[in-house]
Amino acid sequence: MTLNDATIRIKNLRLRTYIGIKEEEIQNKQDVVVNVVIHYDGQRATNSDQIDDALNYKGITKAIIKLVEDNRFYLLEKLTADVLAVAAEHPWVKYAQVEVDKPHALRFSDSVSLTLSCNKDAE
Repeated sequence: MTLNDATIRIKNLRLRTYIGIKEEEIQNKQDVVVNVVIHYDGQRATNSDQIDDALNYKGITKAIIKLVEDNRFYLLEKLTADVLAVAAEHPWVKYAQVEVDKPHALRFSDSVSLTLSCNKDAE
C-alpha cells in the first residue's frame, strides 16, 4: 500500500493582532481565527515512523503565531497571504489553504473570513 497525500489541518488557531483601517482597529488588537490545510507527501513518515520524515506542524504553527502577533495589517487579504506564505514555505508542501476569520467585523455577523490557497504542483 502506498500512502502519498497527507493532510495536516491546523484548526481554529485563535490569535490577536492589529487588523483594519479604522482608528480603533489601528490602536487595539483584535481576535482572528486562523485555519490552515497543508497537503504533503507523507510516505516517508508513514514508512519510517521517524519525526525527521514528517512535516513539522508545530514549527509552522509557531511561525504563524509570531507572524500574526508581531505585525500590523490593514487588510485581511494581506494577513491571509502572509500566513499562506508561511504555511506553503516548506519544499514538501504540495498545496496549502488558509482561512482567516475576523470575528464581529460586521454587525449582525459572526465573522468575516477570507480564504487563499496555492497549489505548488500546478506551478
